[in-house]
Amino acid sequence: MIKLKKSLLAIVGLSALALVLSACEAQIVEVEVTRVVTETVVEEVMVEGEVVEVEKEVEVVVTATPEPAMEEEAASKDLIICMAQEPETLYVYGGGTLVASAIRHAVFENDITTLSYDFQAQGLVKLPSLSDGDAVINTVDVTEGDMVLVGGEPKALEVGDEVATADGETVTYEGGTISMEQMVVDFEMKPRVWSDGTPVSASDSVYSYSLAADPDTQSSKFNIDRTASYEATGDLTVQRTMIPGFLDSEYHIGFWGPLPEHAWGGFTAAELIEAEESSRMPMGDGPFVIEEWVPGERITMVKNENYYRASEGYPKVDTVTYRFIPDTNSLVLQLLSGECDIGTQDGMDVAQSPFLLEAEAQGQLTPYFQTGTVFEHIDFGINSYGDYGDGIGRPDWFEDVRVRQAMTMCTDRQSMVDNILYGRSEVIHTFIPSVHPLYPEGLTEWPFDVDAGNALLDEVGYVDSDGDGIREDSITGVPFAITLGTTTGNEMRQQLTQIFKDNMIECGIDVELYYQPAGEWFADGPDGVLFGRRFDLGEFAWLTGVNPACDLYISENITGPEEEGFGGWGNASETGWVNEEYDAICNAALGSLPGTPEYEENHKEAQRIFSQEVPVIPLFLRLKVAGAGTNVKNFGVDPTQNSELYNLFEIDLE
Repeated sequence: MIKLKKSLLAIVGLSALALVLSACEAQIVEVEVTRVVTETVVEEVMVEGEVVEVEKEVEVVVTATPEPAMEEEAASKDLIICMAQEPETLYVYGGGTLVASAIRHAVFENDITTLSYDFQAQGLVKLPSLSDGDAVINTVDVTEGDMVLVGGEPKALEVGDEVATADGETVTYEGGTISMEQMVVDFEMKPRVWSDGTPVSASDSVYSYSLAADPDTQSSKFNIDRTASYEATGDLTVQRTMIPGFLDSEYHIGFWGPLPEHAWGGFTAAELIEAEESSRMPMGDGPFVIEEWVPGERITMVKNENYYRASEGYPKVDTVTYRFIPDTNSLVLQLLSGECDIGTQDGMDVAQSPFLLEAEAQGQLTPYFQTGTVFEHIDFGINSYGDYGDGIGRPDWFEDVRVRQAMTMCTDRQSMVDNILYGRSEVIHTFIPSVHPLYPEGLTEWPFDVDAGNALLDEVGYVDSDGDGIREDSITGVPFAITLGTTTGNEMRQQLTQIFKDNMIECGIDVELYYQPAGEWFADGPDGVLFGRRFDLGEFAWLTGVNPACDLYISENITGPEEEGFGGWGNASETGWVNEEYDAICNAALGSLPGTPEYEENHKEAQRIFSQEVPVIPLFLRLKVAGAGTNVKNFGVDPTQNSELYNLFEIDLE
């Protein structure tokens, strides 16, 4: 194996050599070689009146053009990717870990990518849309017993069920026939080939759907249960028909990526979970083929000669080796020494930033810092549950929106970004970042303003009457002393909570910090403190994405017992915040389809309400951190594409 990078000096030397070689390739010059040789010739001379032949040695100048030397075979390009974890399986329906996804990008073609808060077709010809006609909403007649959407759930229609008719009205079904809306979506794949040379077909996508639907396959059945049929309509086309009443806001990505039925058809869905052919050495249609998997050490892949984009020069490298290095420091050192070309985000974090930045300054590697889709936030216990808070055990500190606004202004979030994330992230003001295409104008962005925060708390009536630096409740005289909890073992959270505690003292609020193991902190109610709604302030993270998650904060998702009118203890909204206007607008956004004015404006208006009401203090986006050698080309980290190896086919070594 030939490594193309060992040090900056080696890069410079190789670059110079490359220039010379490229110059030679650009112009072939035939060179004549001149030399002097001695030859014997025969001359005719007169001897005593007779002509006789005489041999004679003479020197002759000879020129010749030599045959060109055979060109040396080009050096193999061998890409070494180092990651901290080894996947348990590569089976598509066997697990969705980040490292498994990263490696599957080498084996399977991406049907759809998720770049920069949007979706793009890659293995598909295009994403279907209502405007283009490859997605349509039909009106169909349904009768008792038909599977339809009832109250947001798939259900066989019965008398007494409330359903939405094709006219947009909600009615109680009384029997007979009623009309409902039904969405039908068509997908078309690009012509491509499995690594054994067999063409990929639409039936392979239907086979994948059938595996996903099988009860033995441990994957989400949400879309399966809301699909009436999924069938091939041509060699490369499939059609998905949804159950009446279900208008999928993500209809344009509701495609099941093909799997090789001709190779796996002899296995049951349960067998495929463990089978070597699917979990360890899966056949794919991507740019590489697995050659060897050495457990605990590496996975080696070679170029797929049948890759459908081979004529375009893809993939750019000849082999890819994934090496597993659990120790972060060792991974970074091997990246620096050139033993690794790429270090993935699962093995690196913001704690290595000083070292990575110094290495970048010396020209030894290129670090990548990218804000992702995970955002940290501090939540107010606005409406607690049971015998905790809200006037029981403590004043109802957070019901007044002015208190929440004041505490937001008292929080130095930029200091958190600068001191914890080395200034590489951004303060956020809602549940999506400012680069999101649905980030609205007119959003309230609360500044760090201690004076304004203190003035607002004075206005509410929480003042420091005894001069000890801590405000009191004007009615009970109870000091404004509260708790803030989060998870143990997370240095970033320990730092940010300490900054927050120091900030609050400047506004007359005493904060006591406490930490719990993640299993306890995130436990469902009523046992868990956070999701049991028995906390003052709670710090944790949510995931955002292409579609803004306004439903995290609607009142129907408040955690609590269903028999008391809450959404259930497994629900998401633990603040207890209720705002009817927000609920209506968020639900309207969730009920709209992407690309429509209703979808865009309702999502934006929901954020405007959220930012003004601040049921939580949005803090900052977490960082994705990765690194690569300076000779690695076409590599990058995207905010919404989870794995940075999504474009492995075009990553190159200079």
